[in-house]
Amino acid sequence: MNYRFGLIGYPIQHSLSPWIHKRFMEKTRSNGSYEKVEILPTEPFEDKLIQLKKERLDGFNVTVPYKQAIIPFLDEIDPTAWTIGAVNTVVNIDGKWKGYNTDGIGYVRSLQSKYPEWFAKAKKRALILGAGGAARGIFVALKHAGFAKIDIANRTLQNADSIIEISPQNAAALTYSDAKEKLQEYDVLIQTTSVGMKPSIEQSIIDLKDLHSVIASDIVYQPIKTTFLQQAEDNGLSIHYGHTMLLYQAQYAFEIWTGIKPSVIGMDEELQRILEGR
Repeated sequence: MNYRFGLIGYPIQHSLSPWIHKRFMEKTRSNGSYEKVEILPTEPFEDKLIQLKKERLDGFNVTVPYKQAIIPFLDEIDPTAWTIGAVNTVVNIDGKWKGYNTDGIGYVRSLQSKYPEWFAKAKKRALILGAGGAARGIFVALKHAGFAKIDIANRTLQNADSIIEISPQNAAALTYSDAKEKLQEYDVLIQTTSVGMKPSIEQSIIDLKDLHSVIASDIVYQPIKTTFLQQAEDNGLSIHYGHTMLLYQAQYAFEIWTGIKPSVIGMDEELQRILEGR
């Protein structure tokens, strides 16, 4: 079979998705293409989607700013994506579009791959820093993975509360100052905001000084090692890089499209070299 995949969003010229999915096709010995379809915010979105449907892609990814805008144009939506309220992956099933969200599951897979023995423990406790779209997807996926406690810290408690409402048992909304006093109560801290992303690489969402025995995870991958992760490493904490989430959410998307789960062995190092310009 000769697959046709793609990506819609804006801007997407520097997206790494084409490289990732072409590597997946190589690894699975699949034939196909992955094309970028940039849709300007000034363009009529519905008209562009009508044209895209005529292209008969087997599947496509959706990135900002269209993860919510795509939903009314889908024929079906996966329950998890509906709960999250955003779609980043669409599969073509006999001419019908079905939407999924692979971000949260991709994050959980990447964390489980990095720390399998820890992940197998019974009562895992997480603190999510930030309450945006990424936090929402990760919260839902952690709940499905059976985490015993998942709190969310955010500047605006209302935003954190809106996520916790999805599954309020054993979850609480905290201010950052309150969270700072409780960091040792968690097994993993998950930084989901854009704080520390290039060009403001010196910033960190929270101070990790004097913290011990916690995994520090950051979904930012530019730079690979954020100030948040550097401070964690300096304190002897275990760390988890954001670019691995990118790989595993793409792995799940490829699996949805083809029914094949491609190996990501070696790709985290390859992707890191690309991101670091090596």
